[in-house]
Amino acid sequence: MKITVIASTKPNYVATKEELENFSGHAAGVCYMPDTFETLMNEPKEKTDRRIIQTKSGGHHSVYDHENISFQLEGVPKLLAMLLNNEKMYTTSEKSARYTKMELSEKEQTLFNKWLEVFKNKIKDLYQAKYPNFFTDKRIEKLALENARYLNSIFTPTFLVYTCSYRQLNILYSFLQKEINRENKNILMERLTPYMQEFCDLIKQNTPYFDEYLARNEKQRGFSLFNQTRYVVEEHYGDTYSTTYLATTPNIAQAMRHRTLNYTVNIPEKYEYYVPIILRDDENLTKEWLADIDSLKDNFPQGILLEVNEMGTLDNFILKLKERKCTFAQLEIERTSTEVLTKYVEGLKAANHPRYNELKAYNCGSRCTFPDYTCPCPCGIIEGIKGTRKF
Repeated sequence: MKITVIASTKPNYVATKEELENFSGHAAGVCYMPDTFETLMNEPKEKTDRRIIQTKSGGHHSVYDHENISFQLEGVPKLLAMLLNNEKMYTTSEKSARYTKMELSEKEQTLFNKWLEVFKNKIKDLYQAKYPNFFTDKRIEKLALENARYLNSIFTPTFLVYTCSYRQLNILYSFLQKEINRENKNILMERLTPYMQEFCDLIKQNTPYFDEYLARNEKQRGFSLFNQTRYVVEEHYGDTYSTTYLATTPNIAQAMRHRTLNYTVNIPEKYEYYVPIILRDDENLTKEWLADIDSLKDNFPQGILLEVNEMGTLDNFILKLKERKCTFAQLEIERTSTEVLTKYVEGLKAANHPRYNELKAYNCGSRCTFPDYTCPCPCGIIEGIKGTRKF
């Protein structure tokens, strides 16, 4: 066996479209190359160009996934970032509303500031004296931000570094065009249309990477985030599973980062809102929270509950548990993961499934209690370990 590096990403270097296509043209010759890849790299350019034309016009586009492009995306609505992040193949690094303050409207900012202080005080009162080394003022600030950001609009601008292949960029362009031209869009996509058009214009006019062949979309694929048919998805639990639950966009945005699982969303006809767990034992604060978040409904706050369908395999669900069942995870996704886990265990038991006992062993607290997980950073928080925390 021999391994040879023939290409790698060079930071701060922007390759030309011709450079990307030449490499793909050489890769396209591998399946019938007479001797070595080096021979392909040194073949006459005319021969490579003919192969590029042949593969593009013939729909053999997978060779154009060999090259990746990294973008700095600024001022992108959170919903548009979610559309991109729900598609395979990509890597994203996104500014987090869990840890930073976002650019908000005046009304949103006023309510955000109000509730940020409420959450800071609630967390401090409940936990700081008991765990002073863990609940520093800085950590309490971050946890309060995590709760207050449910007031932020799903259209709040964000920042991300986004990497995808040359081919995938053009596929995304075709998906955006399909949504722009779709009749009877849902309320969110209708409002997002100007941003989608702007994104397409920037790809086509401000980058050298648009290609009409790669963006043809012969299979008529589209974005996977929204369930366009609104059918009722069947729930089942076995070697594979399909489940449905209510969750907010911050939860969904975290969940879709598990790219081995599939997620689709339905928008409810009547809005219901997520109430942060730390407020739920106070009836007056709960009512006040619901009134404040409802006053922002025209901006579609991220605390609106959506119907989520999650599909995958049992093994990949266990991998999700090893990421999200933790004191350091977003609380909402930790709780929804537990809810699905409980239903999954019950489903395997009812079916007398041979892996019932295996999955049941994960239903006892955070990942530090799992039989096959070693925690690299123990929190020492009993409520976190047991899965009963409110922060």
